[in-house]
Amino acid sequence: MATNTSDMFLPVSVDRASQVIVDQIKVLIRGGKLQPGDRLPSERELCQRFNVSRVTVREALRVLETNGLLTIRVGSHGGAFLTSPTAERLGVGLADLISLAPVTAHNVTEARFIVELGTLPLAVERATEEDIGALFAMVEEAEQAVKAGQYNVEHSAAFHTRIAQCTHNPAIEMLMQSFNGPMRMSLEESHISAPMGQQGVAEHRRLAEAIEARDVEAARTVMTEHLSRTAERVRTPTP
Repeated sequence: MATNTSDMFLPVSVDRASQVIVDQIKVLIRGGKLQPGDRLPSERELCQRFNVSRVTVREALRVLETNGLLTIRVGSHGGAFLTSPTAERLGVGLADLISLAPVTAHNVTEARFIVELGTLPLAVERATEEDIGALFAMVEEAEQAVKAGQYNVEHSAAFHTRIAQCTHNPAIEMLMQSFNGPMRMSLEESHISAPMGQQGVAEHRRLAEAIEARDVEAARTVMTEHLSRTAERVRTPTP
């Protein structure tokens, strides 16, 4: 059943009205009054309820769409529909912020120590046979890519993201997915100063083996060595 929005929206009569509209809708989402799948009123209705121009309403809808909270559909059954922000969209946004902010690849690598080492105990505890099989399959694919000279940062980033998925905790999975873009930045810079490939993939195999053995300490040791090597590369790049 469609959500009744007749009394939800308040007229807007301040500067930056589009942002006020965005904030009102976010409050309604957080409060559960609007949910993914709900269709917002038409542009004309929103103009009347917020007491603003159509240009202002369209700007607010554009911001919500950019933030991954809204999708615009065209056609007879079209309109503005609320959606849940995806991890991929969060990753793009975070990568954009880092590319524009004074954040270095070394900063990102330090953050990876906190996030990835903190994730390991749950990954080791909760990884299923399917998870473990997927990790080994990714290692084997990466080994073939190294032999063919086709290994790249996407292989490495995907493996680390898959470890987070072994936790079966949606919040951790989303956090790691959102970190994917910055992680690629860190990996790309680290590989400017050292050939990518064989050693990293060997460490990935050791990580998969430690997870399969349910050995948290072994996994932590390998991950620490793995990230420490990346941290050293981005700290002291080769001239």
